Amino acid sequence: MAAKIIETKAGEPMTAKIIDGKAIAAEMRAEVAKQVAKLKADHGITPGLAVILVGEDPASEVYVRSKNRMTVEAGMKSVEHRLDESTTEEELLALIAKLNADPEIHGILVQLPLPKHIDEGSVINALDPSKDVDGFHISNVGRLNTGLKSMVPCTPLGCLMMLRDLHGSLAGMDALVIGRSNIVGKPMAALLLNDSATVTVAHARTKDVADLCRRSDIVVVAVGRPGLVKGEWIKPGATVIDVGINRVPAPDLGEGKTRIVGDCEFESCSKVAGAITPVPGGVGPMTIACLLANTLTACCRINGLPEPEGLTA
Repeated sequence: MAAKIIETKAGEPMTAKIIDGKAIAAEMRAEVAKQVAKLKADHGITPGLAVILVGEDPASEVYVRSKNRMTVEAGMKSVEHRLDESTTEEELLALIAKLNADPEIHGILVQLPLPKHIDEGSVINALDPSKDVDGFHISNVGRLNTGLKSMVPCTPLGCLMMLRDLHGSLAGMDALVIGRSNIVGKPMAALLLNDSATVTVAHARTKDVADLCRRSDIVVVAVGRPGLVKGEWIKPGATVIDVGINRVPAPDLGEGKTRIVGDCEFESCSKVAGAITPVPGGVGPMTIACLLANTLTACCRINGLPEPEGLTA
């Protein structure tokens, strides 16, 4: 198990195992690279990932560069399409149609957000569902929620991989997902259900989230509210997966400085939980690792080959 275990002395407050997302992601990327090399050797096929970036959003620029580097390191073909902010929806859809038809491209990712004049739903649903490595196409959403094979959104897939790494089977565990977004909350709930957990979804209108937390063996938090979940909410020994990435002021680091924190109050939660993901260094690294895994999976499915082992939902 890749989780880092912090030992405690008898009588001291419980201290959670820190789930090392960086280590698990590194192992996952290494496994992807191993299976890509075998795919090339046995079948002469190189998985190809195309990333489309419209405009010059700084955060997206950093993310796309990281994706490109790790795709190449895994032995895959990486193609970037950087389009001007003024690109029309018709021009973007024409590029997607071209990539859909390209036999050397097995995964297509359109970096979000898009400029306001482009409809995200129309763009996402223009993708060939078999190449939709973000898992956002309506066909993949429907297949996931009916228990069929699909392309799965990368962040919730990464959360599932960490939970499986820690627990093995999730069958019969009580799981709470806080947040109902289409990107994390809803697919996370579907993945947990498909792994036979008993799942509750909480959201902004839920009356007593704290009470639900106290009953849950697994808590996945993805709402974008720093420090929302407190240690007193957590069932002793529960596993906490914190998907939140929030930048907050950090005056102790200097004037105008900030730090990144999650949706959980880490210090208090880590004294009660059995295991918890840190922020940063928890869920974040798993997202790109799962993107690479999804690209390999898509390549195998498109070519009628067995799916990669241990890298799919």
